[in-house]
Amino acid sequence: MAYGNGTAWHNWAGNVTARPVREAAPASVEELSAAVRKAAEDGMRVKAVGTGHSFTAAAATDGLLIRPGLLSGIRAVDRAAGTVTVGAGTQLKRLNAALAREGLSLTNMGDIMEQTVSGAISTGTHGTGRDSASIAAQVHALELVTADGSVLTCSADGTEEERAVFAAARVGLGALGVISAVTFAVEPVFLLAAREEPMRFDRVMEEFDGLVAENEHFEFYWFPHTGNCNTKRNNRSAGPPAPLSRVTGWVDDELLSNGLFQAVNTLGRAVPSTVPAIARVASRALSARTYTDIPYKVFTSPRRVRFVEMEYALPRAALVTALRELRAMVDRSRLRISFPVEVRTAPADDITLSTASGRDSAYVAVHMYRGTPYQQYFTAAERIFVGHGGRPHWGKVHTRDAAYLSGVYPRFGEFTALRDRLDPGRVFGNDYLRRVLGD
Repeated sequence: MAYGNGTAWHNWAGNVTARPVREAAPASVEELSAAVRKAAEDGMRVKAVGTGHSFTAAAATDGLLIRPGLLSGIRAVDRAAGTVTVGAGTQLKRLNAALAREGLSLTNMGDIMEQTVSGAISTGTHGTGRDSASIAAQVHALELVTADGSVLTCSADGTEEERAVFAAARVGLGALGVISAVTFAVEPVFLLAAREEPMRFDRVMEEFDGLVAENEHFEFYWFPHTGNCNTKRNNRSAGPPAPLSRVTGWVDDELLSNGLFQAVNTLGRAVPSTVPAIARVASRALSARTYTDIPYKVFTSPRRVRFVEMEYALPRAALVTALRELRAMVDRSRLRISFPVEVRTAPADDITLSTASGRDSAYVAVHMYRGTPYQQYFTAAERIFVGHGGRPHWGKVHTRDAAYLSGVYPRFGEFTALRDRLDPGRVFGNDYLRRVLGD
């Protein structure tokens, strides 16, 4: 395996930069293990970096930066067990396409598929679901290289120690080791019928519990400075397939959601006073539509307009109150918000530091166009979310620290105790982990 001198690394949004001393691109778990061991012997800290879709410095390092792109592709398909094992550097978009060719699918996923599988699970990436949870909750087993270069395979079926590692490492923040392979639970490919339609904010708030209960996957976007929302309901279908036409998909997803949206955000950044009027027009631009297709073509959509994001997981019962507080805050402020607010849900899971750990959750994500000052908006929104016991997404902007997080995660101490055992020398540490996990 060749090593190289470190070069400056930037995340997708451009708000995080890392300057490692050296880089490595291992092509096997043996090479990854050797790279970690050598870095530890040289007194270097180690972080693996995916496609940079996190908005925090979770992957930043001043030591060895591992690029896992060569650890990619499907290793094994076990149809009897309903599992697929892939290299940790596999991008979700390649995984989805490969699974579809095998007649298989993940049960649920988020709306962006540029991330690597290890990056997505490590930060708790999720979609929306009444019964099905995050990508990490669909993990059946993990292969993990720990601080001394040892390779640890863990699952819910292993020893007591392996079960403890598995419970934590599925959303491990890169703090327990470097993931080299992931085994997902999969199922035969199925069809999803999507129904997208505008709806007034007040109606969504009044009917929120029913909309979540009646649909396998419900989400909506609220456009600040308006009373308008765009809702999306995805439910399994017996078919037949009825995919979006190329023309409709191009107009809605490329022209309106990317090309035109880019232009209006650029205008709003230059002339903030135009944002409310733009928001009113934008909130009415997307018309109702229905279509039926295989899961990843329904769950995911292209996102080419770059932004900075903060997202909090709230107890689901607190969502309506919190969102009304957010709207009232925006209305009485001088803020000009050109990006819609995204709302999704997830059932409780059993992953130690999952944002849905132990409680049914609703996610509220706020965004600002890249290059637009976001601190005032995010600070005000975060104050509301924290007031409801919110848990910040591990890969998105937030200001919380270990003192706060230990109070909203009942199993926080389990994670930090496991970290002390697996990485007592903090080979996988960095400034972000020091803040959120403590020292």
